[in-house]
Amino acid sequence: MALNHHRTPNQSRLPRRISAAFLAPLAFGAIAWAQESPYIVTYDHHLEEPGNLEVEYFSTFATQHAGNDFHAFWIEFEYGLKAWWTTEVYLDAQTTFNDSTLFTGWRWENRIRPVRAEHFINPVLYVEFENVSEADKTMKEIEGHDIAADHGDPNSALRSEHDHELELKLILSKDLKGWNVAVNPLATKNLSPSEPWEFGYAIGASRPLALTASPNRCVFCRENFIVGAEMYGGLGDTASLGLHETSHYLAPVMAWNLPSGWTVRVSPGFGLNDNSHGFVMRWGLSREFPGIFEGQW
Repeated sequence: MALNHHRTPNQSRLPRRISAAFLAPLAFGAIAWAQESPYIVTYDHHLEEPGNLEVEYFSTFATQHAGNDFHAFWIEFEYGLKAWWTTEVYLDAQTTFNDSTLFTGWRWENRIRPVRAEHFINPVLYVEFENVSEADKTMKEIEGHDIAADHGDPNSALRSEHDHELELKLILSKDLKGWNVAVNPLATKNLSPSEPWEFGYAIGASRPLALTASPNRCVFCRENFIVGAEMYGGLGDTASLGLHETSHYLAPVMAWNLPSGWTVRVSPGFGLNDNSHGFVMRWGLSREFPGIFEGQW
């Protein structure tokens, strides 16, 4: 008996519908994972791909109460050692207007993701060693009783004091329906025995302007832009825990991921109390280089 291979219109569409249902989340996953985060202070749970090197430059301009405004800047070298381990080196400097320009120190950061699979909350452990002077004004994080007045002294006085600090963060992050939400409680200890532990926080939320990739390669496609906001500040120290004499900031964030592999970030921030800088403008430029030293670790 001959078999009838003729398909009805609904039958012929069925494989395409199944394929579309299967590929749609994969396409979204490629967008979500390939694009760079817009955050400048907050961290999410996504690490650098193994063997990839990312070079980043960031700047911070801040107004100074009763003092000289300044421009702090740093360069980062971020490398994916393993799928669960990203390491990074920072070199910091700053220019205080009507004062001087100077190198302020270096930092070595490590982020370790103990659980590979996606969970309701994705934890990452963050450990950083800092060797910086009191003249460092990058404001990469706010901790303890850091306030705007700390940056008001001349560079000649600030550069003479050096800090050797250990910084710990618990990065808690979640991707949901295109959104990323991240919370970063932190604790910092100056390695001088007499210094207390200092505490702070950073929280952020962001989302691409579009979740579906355009069929053609383009520069100004909506999915290339990720927007959101972050808030960060100090929570005192073991001697005086709380919000007294602390500073806090709220900042919209935006990342523009270009098809060439470059990412541009912009974040105008605003101090939320009298202890904060009134206005903080941050921007950055980064480029990823895949396959550097791949297979050597």
